[in-house]
Formats: sequence, structure tokens, C-alpha cells
Amino acid sequence: MKFKLYILFFLLTTSLFAQKVTTSIDSTKKKIGDEFKLTLKASVNKTDKVVFPKAQNFGALEVIESYKIDTIKSNDKYELIKKYGLTQFDSGKYTIPRIQILINGKPSFSDSLKVEVTDVKVDTLKQKMFEIKDIIPVESPSDWWKYLFGILLLVGLGFLGYWLFKKYNKKPEKTEEIVYTSPIEKATSLLQQLERKELIQRGEIKSYYSELTDIARTYIEEEIHIPAMESTTSELIVSLRNVAKSKKLKLSKEILENLEKVLQQADLVKFAKVKPLDFEIEEDKKRITSTIVTIHKAIPEVVEDKDELEEWNEEQKQKALAKKASEQKIKRIKNAVFITVLVLALTVGITSAIKGFDFVKDFVLGNETKELVEGEWVLSEYGNPGVIIETPKVLKRIDAKKSLPKESYAILKEMQLFEYGALNQKLFIGVSTIKFKDTTDIKFDTVLDGITKNWEKLGAQNMLFKQEEFNTGKGVTGVKAYGTMTVFDKEEDESEKMYYEILLFKQDGGLQQIIVAHLEGDEYGEKIGKRIINSAELKQAQ
Repeated sequence: MKFKLYILFFLLTTSLFAQKVTTSIDSTKKKIGDEFKLTLKASVNKTDKVVFPKAQNFGALEVIESYKIDTIKSNDKYELIKKYGLTQFDSGKYTIPRIQILINGKPSFSDSLKVEVTDVKVDTLKQKMFEIKDIIPVESPSDWWKYLFGILLLVGLGFLGYWLFKKYNKKPEKTEEIVYTSPIEKATSLLQQLERKELIQRGEIKSYYSELTDIARTYIEEEIHIPAMESTTSELIVSLRNVAKSKKLKLSKEILENLEKVLQQADLVKFAKVKPLDFEIEEDKKRITSTIVTIHKAIPEVVEDKDELEEWNEEQKQKALAKKASEQKIKRIKNAVFITVLVLALTVGITSAIKGFDFVKDFVLGNETKELVEGEWVLSEYGNPGVIIETPKVLKRIDAKKSLPKESYAILKEMQLFEYGALNQKLFIGVSTIKFKDTTDIKFDTVLDGITKNWEKLGAQNMLFKQEEFNTGKGVTGVKAYGTMTVFDKEEDESEKMYYEILLFKQDGGLQQIIVAHLEGDEYGEKIGKRIINSAELKQAQ
């Protein structure tokens, strides 16, 4: 008894919830692609929680729009209205199944509805035909890195070449070399330069004393001709005393003692890290200056005449230096050119090893078929019955009457011809559809024989081909012929070996034809041909 009551309660509950949802649709019959508007209404209390489904399909119909929920208050109830936009792109009769809506976590279901999708009748024979417009060229986003890589490579090589050129052809900086007429003038000038460096103000005492004593030692070495730069302080003072005695120079004991004090102070600063006071530094500078001036006054003036032989030797020396500089410059230029060529060759070699030589050649010289492979492809329908193929460019309509003899007009009801390129170019794509006025028994062998004879008139030679059955993805069966031929270009006076593929289909007494030809061995042409053939589909003749 309890079990029966439970079943009764369950059925009543389900029935109550089912009554809360109503279903409607704007129309039960529409054309392919049109929108059915499905409306679901749920009558609930204010506190009820309602969840409508978020689906991409309701049965065989696709949900193309999920509209916002509308709310209408009616007394103490709320009516929630949810609309869906549905469509179908194949004709036929379909059922919109029951749709589940959750109310307070419990399922309620809408009513199922039957709808019909009808075909759109199109009469292509009565309407005016227009040329197929080419696509607007858009730069492929996948190619930007190639151009950027090329620009960066060229800029990098340019900078490298410029840097190498500047490095190996760097002219010595034309610092104006000061020519001193005497050691005293040089020493005086160097002392002035030392003061301008402001080493004392920056606390570089060690550097100051080092330069100060070097100026004094250099002057003594150049003026008196003793090894002052290599002597210790004591050795230098002893040498000065000996020279003073031998050359009878008037060097007082005080001058030598002052020089010795400065040199000893400098040794303490450099090696014992002694830091003299400011007044001591100033005194040492005065002692050095006084020593240099005193030594200068003590030496008698000697005037030397430059003879002609010395001048000639100096001239020859300058010529030799100029010749050596010119040879070095030429050598630097050769080295820069060699390194630039070497870097370029390494770049090409490494890129060829990684990507292949054809990649480098195509990158530098460009490749038409490569650009077509990597460009934006177009899926289009051509002729009647329609031939659907994917091509790198839109095929252009050709006036079939100009390519047919007049006697063929009597048997043809309709012929449409579309092409890209030419048979004597790197790539040729052709699509044609033919309808005959009378029922005609089409033999593929005869059609292929006609195609080969026509190509021979256009300059094709040594034609070889094989033939096999071909089946499209939707079950339309035809014939595939493929092979090679040599095409002679009279304008360019050269011949190329081409690979071609021909697809032939016959429907309702009509003929459909697809031709693809490209240079034999062209990997990009092979990719184009394979992609076109694999994309081929045919509409069934009505």
C-alpha cells in the first residue's frame, strides 16, 4: 500500500512540475538557414530557482542564439520567458525534443515539436551570370616573421660589416702631438697639466706624487743623460752629485737635498701609504719646480746644426712609415671583407643545414608556388553541376566559345570554363563543366585522348600518363589520369618538364573536369596539387 502511494505521489509531483513549463515556436516550417524562435515559459514563485539549459544543439537543430530571460509578474507568480534561435542547413523534417528545465533542482520538461526545413529553389539558367571576383589580397599573418628575420639579418650583417670596417680601418686618433723644443719646456708644460687634473682635490695623492716625480726624473734623464727613471732615490742623488762634479754644474747641496726629500716622500706615499698634509704637498711641488729650474740654469746652452744627411734620413723614414701605413690599411680592408663574406657564408650554411638550401634560395629569390601554398586559400564552387574545390587563388571565368570550334555549338547545351595560370607556367589549374543537348555516352578514354591532342597543339611533348578510378568523399566516382610531359615555351625559348593530374566525372549526360599541372619536382607545386585534388567535391546533378 505504501509503495502504491509513493508511485501516486511521484506521478502527481511530475505532473505538477510539467504544467509549470509551456512551449511554443514562431513557425513550424522555414527555409534552409532561417531561424526558428523557440520559446519556453516557466510559471514559478518568487523564491523558486529556475535553470534553463545552455546547449549548442536541441536534437538535430543548432542553437545559434540564446536570448536573455524576460520576467513578467502576474499576481503572486512570476513568468520567466526564455527564447532560443535554432536553425538547420539540410532540408528535411526534424523534431525538437523535450527540453529539461530545473526548478528548485527538480527537472521539468517542455513539449517536443516537429518542424520542417525546406530547400531554396535556384534556377541558375534564368539569372544573369557575373564574373567571380578575386579575393582582396590580405597579408598573411604567418609570413611576418620571415620578413622580420630577413630585415634583422641584413641589418645585423650591415652593422657587423660596418663594425669590422671601423675596427680594422680605424685611424689613429689625431691627437695633436706637442713638440717640445727643450726638456725644460716639456717639464714645465707637464707640471701645468698635472695641476689641471686636480688629483689632490680628488684625494688621489699617490697618483699625484707618482706623476710629479716622473716629471722630475724624465727631465733629469733627458737633460743630463743619466738613467733617472730606473734609479732608486739614493742612486739618483749620487749620480747627480757625480755629474755636477764632472761637468762642473752649479748644483747646491740644498737643491739636491730638496729633491731627495721629495723623492723619499713619494716613496713613502706609494709604498707605505703615507698621507702628507696639504702644506707638505705644496712644499714638495715647489721643491721639484725649483730643482728643475736650477738644473736648467746650471747647464750651458749648446746649439746643434742639423746636417743634410740627417734631413735625408728623416725624409726616407717618413716615406717608409707612409708606405707601411698604406699596406696596413689595405690589409685591414681585405680582412674586413673576408670576415664579412665568412659570416655571410656561415649564416647561409647554418640556415641551409637547418632549413635546407631550398629554403634559403626561396627566401632570397622568392618562390611563387611557395607563396601560394602559404597564402590564404579559397573554397569555391564552379560550373553546373557545381565543382567544389579549394584553390590558392580564385579561378577566372574563360569565354568557352573562343576555345571551341563552331561545329561543337550544335551539340553543347552549356559549357563553363575556369582557369588559373597557363600550361607553360609553373602552375596551371583548370575546371570545366559541360552539358550536352542530347543524351550522350561519354567515354573517358576519348575525353583524355582529346585533352592530350589539344595539349600537343599547345607545345606539349613526350606525354606519359597512367589512369585509375577516383572516388570523392561523397561517393561520386570518376577517373583520374596523371603523368608527365615536356612543355616548350616559344616566347622564352626553353622547355620545362611538368607533372599533371586530371579528374573526370560524368553526371546526367554531362562532363565535369579538374586539371592541375605544375613543374616536376616542385615540392610546393606537389602540395598545391594534392590539396586541390583532396578537396574536390561534386554536387549531384538535378
